[in-house]
Amino acid sequence: MSVSQIIEWFSVIIIFIGSIISVISAFGMLRFPDVYTRAHAVAKSATLAVLSCLVGSFIYIWVQDGYISVRLLLGILFVFITSPVSTHLVIRAAY
Repeated sequence: MSVSQIIEWFSVIIIFIGSIISVISAFGMLRFPDVYTRAHAVAKSATLAVLSCLVGSFIYIWVQDGYISVRLLLGILFVFITSPVSTHLVIRAAY
């Protein structure tokens, strides 16, 4: 195996971990009893799931095509900033 294949497998594993975390977030959304615990499940795990999928995609495109995708970097930054803030505002509205 070459180095590029190892990095590609690493990015696939990161994307797979992100999809597993997303499923766990969906179970938390269904199982928790009130708004606050559901918002906690969505804020923490869904943000981590989306970020890991975007980071895995970024690494894969970087290795496969040989360039850095600015769109993915902006997507990572946008999700990292807006998801916790929007969840905080939803919790304040529920309070």
